Amino acid sequence: MWMSGYAGRTAPAQEAETELWAKASVLENAHGIRAVLVTLDLVGIDRQMSQEICNRITSLHKIPREAIVLSVSHTHCGPVVGSTLSTMYALDATQQSRVASYSRKLIDRIEQVVTQAAQRVEPVTLAWGVGSAGFAVNRRANIEAEVPAKRAAGIALAGPVNHDVPVLTARRADGSLCGIIFGYACHATTLSYQKWCGDYPGFASSDLESTHPGSVAMFFAGCGADQNPLPRKTVELAKEYGLQLADAVERVIDLPMITLAPEFQAIYHEIDLAFVKVPSREEYEFDLKSQDRFLASRARGFLADLDGGKSIPATYPYPIGIWRLGKSLEIVSLGGEVVVDYSRTIQEAISDRRAPQRSSQTENIADGSILGSDVWVMGYANDVMAYIPSLRVLNEGGYEGASAMVYYGRPSPWAADVEERILTEVVRQSGHLKRQSPQLLKQ
Repeated sequence: MWMSGYAGRTAPAQEAETELWAKASVLENAHGIRAVLVTLDLVGIDRQMSQEICNRITSLHKIPREAIVLSVSHTHCGPVVGSTLSTMYALDATQQSRVASYSRKLIDRIEQVVTQAAQRVEPVTLAWGVGSAGFAVNRRANIEAEVPAKRAAGIALAGPVNHDVPVLTARRADGSLCGIIFGYACHATTLSYQKWCGDYPGFASSDLESTHPGSVAMFFAGCGADQNPLPRKTVELAKEYGLQLADAVERVIDLPMITLAPEFQAIYHEIDLAFVKVPSREEYEFDLKSQDRFLASRARGFLADLDGGKSIPATYPYPIGIWRLGKSLEIVSLGGEVVVDYSRTIQEAISDRRAPQRSSQTENIADGSILGSDVWVMGYANDVMAYIPSLRVLNEGGYEGASAMVYYGRPSPWAADVEERILTEVVRQSGHLKRQSPQLLKQ
């Protein structure tokens, strides 16, 4: 099959460096209501695939939509699935057939892995902490070739980063680990060869599962759309970054963690994000003649839609959800490739909003525990439809702010209120959870 993530590839995959995994973690409360996190070694999934997976899970397991999160690692060494980045690839009929066939098979397999997880529910204790790993670099603010020398000389790198490693563990009654959920805000782009590979998140997960036999390690991507692992391009570096990330997780696990109260709430809503403009048929006909094959490919798709009686949408239904575990740990899930600004901005917005209530929201916190923020922001969740720039990045332009929209087949960059709309909805959802009665969980 063809591989996803890089426009410059000219051939399908040749062999496998590692397996690619779909994993699921299911929580069930005392009333039989369940929640599920699915992690996937993929660049992304589209809206149609996400909806079908969620509909199946809801139908089979009675899990409400707000209690389902589908998360991708964004490895660039996974297969093309669905319509994600379809403008980027010039696939022949054989490859298109393989993508369609594999996408259908993948949905079946995700359904199966959720069913397997649901059948293995057992009593556990959940705990959390936050560590740190320093290999993510702001790729917009640093020249890749200069990074190793600057690091060797002790020169600080430019641009915002988020080196947090949030960790959630599930322990059985005997104290053994059965689940490790961890995140990091960085592109999984160490590798760009013609082999299937989970990149550094896959190597980190394998390291953790080897250290803790009988456990399942699940990675989620944070707001790392403008972050790269640097230097890169070798398997040895991917393994090294995986080891650094696994070590950061281990340091959290080795210290006292924050035990979560057996409570759970969830909320989910889609908001309309506006594009700055919808080009006319004449503009697309002009792009169709472009020497830029990606502009021409996007134009070809939109012209086919117009010829079929469809209109070009002026907005996109953007998915946002929040899980609250225990009294205060909030996991915000955002669709698309979210830039790093959102992680700190959302953490600050939620913390500021709930500060007066903080005294009544305490957990069982042991002395010496790793705290960090109790607001985690997950990108690449539920639907990877485009890059999601902050207003700063949108105004700066460049790849994440504008030109990547061509590869995703979107009509134009986002409107200037993209960040405002997202932050407003996240704060609204967080406040709504405060007003609801908690649903008690027995995991």
